Amino acid sequence: MSALSETVGSTNGAPLLSIEHLSVRFGDTLAVDDIALAIGRGERVALVGESGSGKTVTALAILRLLRDARIDGAIRLDGDDLLAKNERAMRGLRGNDIAMIFQEPMTALNPLYTIGEQIAETIVLHDGVSKKEAYERAVGLLERTGIPEPRRRLLSYPHQLSGGQRQRVMIAMALACRPRLLLADEPTTALDVTIRGQIVDLLLELQREEAERRGMSVLLITHDLNLVRRFAQRVAVMEKGRLVETGPVEQIFESPQHAYTQRLIASRPERNVLPVLPLAPILLEAKDVSVDFATKLPGFQGWWRRGRFRAVNDASVSVRQGETLGIVGESGSGKSTLAMALLGLQRTAGGGVEFQGRPIASYQGRERLGLRSHLQVVFQDPFSSLSPRQTIERIVGEGLALHRPELSADERRKRIVAVLREVGLDRTALQRYPHEFSGGQRQRIAIARTLVLEPRVIVLDEPTSALDVSIQQQVLRLLTELQRKYNLGYVFISHDLAVIGAMAHRVAVMQNGEIVEAGDVTKIFDDPSHAYTRKLLKAAFVR
Repeated sequence: MSALSETVGSTNGAPLLSIEHLSVRFGDTLAVDDIALAIGRGERVALVGESGSGKTVTALAILRLLRDARIDGAIRLDGDDLLAKNERAMRGLRGNDIAMIFQEPMTALNPLYTIGEQIAETIVLHDGVSKKEAYERAVGLLERTGIPEPRRRLLSYPHQLSGGQRQRVMIAMALACRPRLLLADEPTTALDVTIRGQIVDLLLELQREEAERRGMSVLLITHDLNLVRRFAQRVAVMEKGRLVETGPVEQIFESPQHAYTQRLIASRPERNVLPVLPLAPILLEAKDVSVDFATKLPGFQGWWRRGRFRAVNDASVSVRQGETLGIVGESGSGKSTLAMALLGLQRTAGGGVEFQGRPIASYQGRERLGLRSHLQVVFQDPFSSLSPRQTIERIVGEGLALHRPELSADERRKRIVAVLREVGLDRTALQRYPHEFSGGQRQRIAIARTLVLEPRVIVLDEPTSALDVSIQQQVLRLLTELQRKYNLGYVFISHDLAVIGAMAHRVAVMQNGEIVEAGDVTKIFDDPSHAYTRKLLKAAFVR
């Protein structure tokens, strides 16, 4: 029996949800080990812990959505044991009494139906209203979750929306029937910082509206500790399937008792960068760069005419040796487009990019191939950016085979082993495949793949957003050490302003394709001059 096997929770009267001695097994694997938790009516509880701790399995067990799993214990909603109900009874509860916002909206939404059809179906099924009324309610839900032109977006398919918009659709669907219990599994992970703040405020507002009638309770599953501090009333901490600590938010954050909780709290990004030398040379510079994309515009009599969309407008930035330039802004602000232009992978409509004082457009043939080895990139998702069919030796050594063909197979392997050691892995990784590693280890492999070419500048596109907070801290520490050792220049793109504040020397804030504010990161974070920067910082809970 766990140390917290007795039901815990600050509830008034009988709890809405009561979990007692819950254990979940998949074959011989114990995913959840004898946990107990209570959630009161109208209460907001956050369930935190790293990947594999059992958070999502616990939520899926509540909804009885686990297949091939043995579930022991009791899960009671208003006194009714959900584990004793048949599937037909559970279908009546899902969506109506208990709803869930899933972490990955693209897999949760049906790609064959429009957004409007999927939201309306939920409302018709549970509330029995007409399709017309369901569509009108769907418009209102999309509007409240921050989607522009909601009536038009009802006709869109999931693949036609951005990741953040798809997540907002999932939130709208979950809230459609005003459930008594909302299970939110990383509901803001894919959202911009400003939209994240809107969603948090929305959930709080909806809960207040429902307090007198049904008292909607929320179980929030997240690794975002800033979000927990703002949203939750109580925190439950899970480690390796066990509930190790629970208590009010203020108590957990100010005086954590368990060593694991202390480690999580201490995993917030810490600034530990060296100042840039005054005479450090400029490695990479963009001067008045503009980027256009062709678009289709509606014309007369059903014809279409071509137009131009300006994704980046007159942007000027530079990166010195040993310096990190942070680029922040919401989705669609032009961050990644500017990064691709800096790498020479995106044609510019105006201005130019120089590497070590020379326009990158002037590099041709073998020179351009050499330029590629000096400008490298680490992508957001280490799993999708690494080939699942190649060993780690081939993945890391692929660039060497292209850029350093004069090296023998033995020399190439020695370099690969050396760079893996640099990122904290050993030679036993050589013949293994990406799926055999954790998310943090895969990101280390992605960093090794760029580092093996001895680059001068690395573009880091959201390199830690998919990682747990403790693993994120390890990767950030690694990047800091590598920068110090090799005098690397970083272009660090992130929506996590806490990470930018810890890693960057200077920051450029982008909105609608333009840099609206740029300068020393400490100065801008402490005293932002532009209204948009202030909005970002407030929404990110930084200020």
